[in-house]
Amino acid sequence: MTQWILPTAFILAGLLAGIVGEKVIFKKLKLFVVRKQIPGSEIIFQSLHRMTFIWFVVAGFFWAILSSPLKPDIAIALQKFITIILMSSVTLVLARLTAGFVTLFIRRTEGVSTSLISNLAKATVLIMGTLILLQTLGIEITPIITTLGIGGLAVGLALQDTLANFFSGFYLIISKQVRTGDYVKLDGGHEGYVTDITWRNTTIKEISNNVIIVPNSKFATSTFTNYHLPAKEISLTINVGVSYDSDLELVERVTVEVAKEVMQEIALELIANEPYMRFHTFNDFSIDFTLYMRVNEYFDQRIAKHLLIKKLLKRYQQEGIQIPFPVSEVYFPKNGQKNSATKLN
Repeated sequence: MTQWILPTAFILAGLLAGIVGEKVIFKKLKLFVVRKQIPGSEIIFQSLHRMTFIWFVVAGFFWAILSSPLKPDIAIALQKFITIILMSSVTLVLARLTAGFVTLFIRRTEGVSTSLISNLAKATVLIMGTLILLQTLGIEITPIITTLGIGGLAVGLALQDTLANFFSGFYLIISKQVRTGDYVKLDGGHEGYVTDITWRNTTIKEISNNVIIVPNSKFATSTFTNYHLPAKEISLTINVGVSYDSDLELVERVTVEVAKEVMQEIALELIANEPYMRFHTFNDFSIDFTLYMRVNEYFDQRIAKHLLIKKLLKRYQQEGIQIPFPVSEVYFPKNGQKNSATKLN
């Protein structure tokens, strides 16, 4: 029994060091780094979560095996098992770090989806770590890679739709035809903001807060309108008609002033692009014109129209500018005469 005292002590020391390292040292170090606001610190600590305890325990068991009176073949088998745990944990940490920093980097690039690329980077690290682990354990990986290559053909045939969605997602990201945050309208009538492009689907969030899930392959081959390309800013056009009695110079001045007021409320940074209007039609009851003004993005045109109509009607009433009602002439027989006419408003 005395031969097992030292191995037991190593195991207990590893457990105690793991608990102290995880509960005390790790937490204090985390608080220190957070106060200093070191870039990427949150990703590092999330990746190392629980790993400090595992590594100390693994170290304790490793020294316990070396100091134990076990038979050589059993000791070697246990050492290999310890090696598997250690390398697996290191691979997992590296995969978490890679995915986290890739996500952090991509978020700084406006409109690029994070989930597809970060998950691919994480999967690549996990695969590489597994191959290195097998090589370390003395397992030949060349036959495994060959088998995977042959099996990949069969899997590719069986998962054609999945692979089509996967590569379509990459195509959408690389081509930059659509980016996360873009406002798009599908040919089926659905519209909303693109929130993410995963390995299989593109997620679109409607204004009503509903979520539309579109397979990447269908989205890449469909006809859609991207209201954020080539730029988010769009020109809002509003058609208005005024009576023939109106002073057109006054109408133009008042309308542009009101449009500027609206832009100062919702698109102050675009005020350099002054709104303007153009008369274009002598209509049956009115002289029609179109007002052009810039707004920050597609969705802002709703509030812009709302404010403009309220302010414009109020200002027209103050200036005595009339927006005429449609007028029709209907003829009725009167006293046997067919040429009489009554005007209805």
